[in-house]
Amino acid sequence: MPTPLLSRGLLPMALFVLACSGGGDDLTSSAAGALAVEVDIDAFAAGAIVGDVTTEDCTLSGGTQTTCYRFTLTGTPVEHDVGPFCPRNISEDSSASGIWLEGGEVYDVSGAFVANLATFYDDSSWQLYDEATGDIYVTDTQEACEAAARPDVDPAYQNHCVECDIAYFEGATTLDVLIPVTPVPMSSPEEVDFRGKVAVSLGGVVHDPPAPVDAILGAHTIAPFDDCGGHVNPHTGYHYHAATGCTATVDSDDGHAPLLGYAIDGYGLFAMVDEDGVEPDDLDSCRGHADDVRGYHYHVASAGENLFIGCFAGEVGSVTE
Repeated sequence: MPTPLLSRGLLPMALFVLACSGGGDDLTSSAAGALAVEVDIDAFAAGAIVGDVTTEDCTLSGGTQTTCYRFTLTGTPVEHDVGPFCPRNISEDSSASGIWLEGGEVYDVSGAFVANLATFYDDSSWQLYDEATGDIYVTDTQEACEAAARPDVDPAYQNHCVECDIAYFEGATTLDVLIPVTPVPMSSPEEVDFRGKVAVSLGGVVHDPPAPVDAILGAHTIAPFDDCGGHVNPHTGYHYHAATGCTATVDSDDGHAPLLGYAIDGYGLFAMVDEDGVEPDDLDSCRGHADDVRGYHYHVASAGENLFIGCFAGEVGSVTE
């Protein structure tokens, strides 16, 4: 089995989902009693927001009427390039490709990784390349991308490395964001909607719920992420599934982990570790805690976990195409 890029003790995603539905007491005390810190629109990188930011009356997921920011994300990261994703031949090293998340680990999708998938998954049905030439079967047209990126993968594109070029969708898919100016805590956590969005990055891209790995692997396909933890689909455009350290951030003056963006409930989303590489040891089931500077806020999970937070501590707004 290939050696993972990152290796540490990880809590499986299923345990986060279970914790999200039943771990409300510690969350209530830390979120409801915390200092309320407003979303800082000025923290977003130049070009991340298209057009004006407005404020309006809004109703959040729990029924609270409050004031929200409305703005449009560019959908294209302003601070890094998109891709690469799939290697083209099993001889290529990892410089020509992205990463894959499996079992809490991050793996380089080199040509050798693709060639070894049958062993990696202990399933002889994996065959993503031509044995005579070493060329890898890649969805390299918009038609192929759309056929392979749907939940029921077109049989013609099974045993493929799935990638979609952002150029197929006019460079980006802009997204309309409605987010509370000041977070509104809930009495019990709300599960992440696996069809919705989790957060917005300071660089103009959304953080998505966990990638549907079972559906992808069930068709003997992989859909690699680039080194920044993102990939492209026909509906959202480019979006993140992992925080790998190459997105826009705002540093903290006190050594705290940097700000990466905001969850759609308005709470700040920070990197996993502080400037000394230490992860907080008092995170609740949603991966949040409170301090006197930032109020209640989240710290993202490690990249291999295929999620950012365990649940929402606050009433959520919305992100729409």
